[in-house]
Amino acid sequence: MTRVTAEPFGVIPGDEGGGSSSVDRWELRSDLVTVEVLTLGCVIRALRCADVRGHVDDVVLGYDHLDGYVSDPRYFGALVGRVANRVARGRFTVDGTEHRLAVNNGPNALHGGLRGFNKAIWRAESVEDGVCLRHTSPDGDQGYPGEVQACVTYTLQGGVLRSLYIASSSRATPISLTNHSYFNLAGQAAENIYDHEVSINARSYLPVDSTSIPTGEVRAVEGSPFDLRRPGLIGSLLGPLPGPGFDHTFCLASPGDPWALRHTARVCHPGSGRVLEVSTSQPGVQFYTANFLDGSVVGKGGSRYTKHSSFCLETQAWPDAVNQPSFPSCLLRPGEKYVHETTFSFSTV
Repeated sequence: MTRVTAEPFGVIPGDEGGGSSSVDRWELRSDLVTVEVLTLGCVIRALRCADVRGHVDDVVLGYDHLDGYVSDPRYFGALVGRVANRVARGRFTVDGTEHRLAVNNGPNALHGGLRGFNKAIWRAESVEDGVCLRHTSPDGDQGYPGEVQACVTYTLQGGVLRSLYIASSSRATPISLTNHSYFNLAGQAAENIYDHEVSINARSYLPVDSTSIPTGEVRAVEGSPFDLRRPGLIGSLLGPLPGPGFDHTFCLASPGDPWALRHTARVCHPGSGRVLEVSTSQPGVQFYTANFLDGSVVGKGGSRYTKHSSFCLETQAWPDAVNQPSFPSCLLRPGEKYVHETTFSFSTV
């Protein structure tokens, strides 16, 4: 049985001509895991679980206070959208009409734009074992067409946190929703993730150009530093990579594959015995090793988050799919429903 409670977390002052906004903190507590969720951006603010010796620690990066999340440039714990990851040059064409997006990552649009779903205040209500959060994104929001009704339901049962994403739109629009939690299974204040073992169940990945846009090639992982099908220490895996770390999409499904929950990834921290396993119905997962954290961000308990201090497993559509017809489609049309599920399972060995 999961205990679900809510309390105020803070108030965001209004802009000129606008009123202030209240943010609530929801807590989901099972006998194994405690999860805190904010109505600002559906942020997973904390996730506490025990190690093999029974010591409980928070394993996601974040902030002690609301101000941190309001100004956060790194999407700590947030739901990102309408489109997770990057859209090349911040533009795309649907049904003969070009749409231009807010550009916020070099020449590209990233994670929904300047004020994406991570900055919205979501409406929340309790459900069995969890919380359901809803948001209405108006037509033209950050340049995206159509009014989108989006919903995410977080439920916690034992050691399993389930995220169910549902959306509909009044016009054809790309959509790809994901959670952007930064994990460190040794605890959010630990220095790095070099001693974590990772495996990802993918036979191919997407090479990217200098601005992190997929080139269009779907390349086999066989014989490359991206072959993570067998467990390996992240510290050792980073060495052969050509760049600063992993920030790549691993392909879990092909165009036309049916909606299905697939075991995606497993990360183990031998020192604590904590294990995270991820399953998803999404066609891809972005494995990111916090390459751009530089110690300037002060997080919970005064922790300074540095390069390679955490990892993300962002289940999502393939990046720039709206501009790449050979990729699995991310278009949502009127009368259709976007439905995807991701589970994060926590245990010890």
